[in-house]
Amino acid sequence: MSPIKPIRSLRKKKMKMDDYWKELQPQNSENNGTITHFSFQELKSELEFSFGKSADFRSVMAEIDHKGALLIYLESMVDTKTLKETTPNLFSSHFNEGGSLNSIEELTSLCKKVFGGTDYQLLGTREEICRAVLNGSIVIVIETIERAISIGMTSDEKRSVTEPSTQTVIRGPKDGFIESLSTNVSLIRRRIRNKNLYFESFIIGEDTQTTVYIGYIKGIANEAILQEVRNRLKKIKVSAIFESGNIEELIADKTFTLFPLALNTERPDTVAANLIDGKIVILIDGTPFCLLVPAVLVDFFEISEDYYQPFLLGTFLRGIRYLAFMIALLTPSLYVGILTFHHELLPTTLLLSVIAQRQGVPFPAVVEVLIMEVTFEILREAGVRMPRTVGQMVSIVGALVIGQAAAEAGIISNIMIIVVAITAIANFVSPVYSFASASRLLRFMLVFFAYILGLYGVLIVLVAMVAHLSSLRSFGVPYLSPIAPIIVEDQKDVFFRIPYWAMKKRPKYLRTELETKVFSEASPSPPQSEGGNNA
Repeated sequence: MSPIKPIRSLRKKKMKMDDYWKELQPQNSENNGTITHFSFQELKSELEFSFGKSADFRSVMAEIDHKGALLIYLESMVDTKTLKETTPNLFSSHFNEGGSLNSIEELTSLCKKVFGGTDYQLLGTREEICRAVLNGSIVIVIETIERAISIGMTSDEKRSVTEPSTQTVIRGPKDGFIESLSTNVSLIRRRIRNKNLYFESFIIGEDTQTTVYIGYIKGIANEAILQEVRNRLKKIKVSAIFESGNIEELIADKTFTLFPLALNTERPDTVAANLIDGKIVILIDGTPFCLLVPAVLVDFFEISEDYYQPFLLGTFLRGIRYLAFMIALLTPSLYVGILTFHHELLPTTLLLSVIAQRQGVPFPAVVEVLIMEVTFEILREAGVRMPRTVGQMVSIVGALVIGQAAAEAGIISNIMIIVVAITAIANFVSPVYSFASASRLLRFMLVFFAYILGLYGVLIVLVAMVAHLSSLRSFGVPYLSPIAPIIVEDQKDVFFRIPYWAMKKRPKYLRTELETKVFSEASPSPPQSEGGNNA
């Protein structure tokens, strides 16, 4: 039989996506999926069949109150040391005191007595049992009892809390998120000791069953935005979720854009500050990077250290970031446009110096730029992917050696090395890697249009970019807020930063439930004496 025929028959059916997901769900209904539907031996066989012959699956027969019992767990997911220490005498105290175990009520009473204060659940279906085992719990099934006991005993193997690798600061906290969801939540709660800080749980991914939390402060976060985040997460139907980037792409307002529509970070202090402002955090189990929504353009030029330094220094550093973004975006295209069409824009002395350096270079300016930009991108990628001990050496030494050799061979000019170096250094100033990547891609588009139309082409691309940014939304919030549409009250923390005591209101564009953030009346000035002199 040809394998093409079944494929054609499936195509003829034109199955809808909803029907496909229904087929992936367990076939048992609520009636035949409950423990009461199976005999003890049948349930044992079904559970062992569900996990197949996995090397880490354990199914142990025991006896509790003269009844058969089945203990199942995944050895790779539970703390085996604790398991061996606790299970032998797990129920002995209960039965030594004359307790019995013949009904669900007695099982509930036993669990309250033996497991009080621990993470335990009573499960009623086979699917719940399988999910609990996959989450790192041990499950005890007792003969003639219509409920199974799930006891949380997850292994504590995880990376220790270390300094963030991508968003470093000179002054500020040095701890960063890790791959453990519970640890990440605790890092946030240690900074926000507020009973209104809520976390809601979602399970996403048919195969991975990844746990996803959304965090917000009740009474501050806008309820409409919060409900929109919930709805988008509930609509996700995929087989696997491994990183926050998967979630970001699945919930973004617009997919076909170079600019990130959610702010990703691995800094707990950044998350805490944004929660206080009224934003919502999305935490994903298994990754140190979380998402903050809604995100606007100005978020990608701000870092937490801006608020730990004096406000004048914070304003200066923020201005440097805006300037560096424009330099990284425009320098190569301006070089191509001026040398190709607009020589008159350069002073005569500088123009003669550039022309003298380019004598003997066999390529036009656009080819020269593309050669150096592509070479630098290759070196950057090589430095990232290679082992850390040699990665930095390869990227730095490679750039110096290749650039110097190319200039001496007459393939490129010395001025081109300066242009690429300034562009690369300015690109590294961006505090968020995903936003810096957007400017890297736009740079090539600007170079192409500069070669075709000169500086008019650069202007056309910039106008189109601004128009595109104006059309973007992040969970309904305009991406250029509070610049366009302009919100006068929010200009205190955009291009410059006013003193912390004067930032009394939360951002208007977030439409928070509680607007006031700072309750002091005036600046912290020393008291004045009656005569007008300082006391």
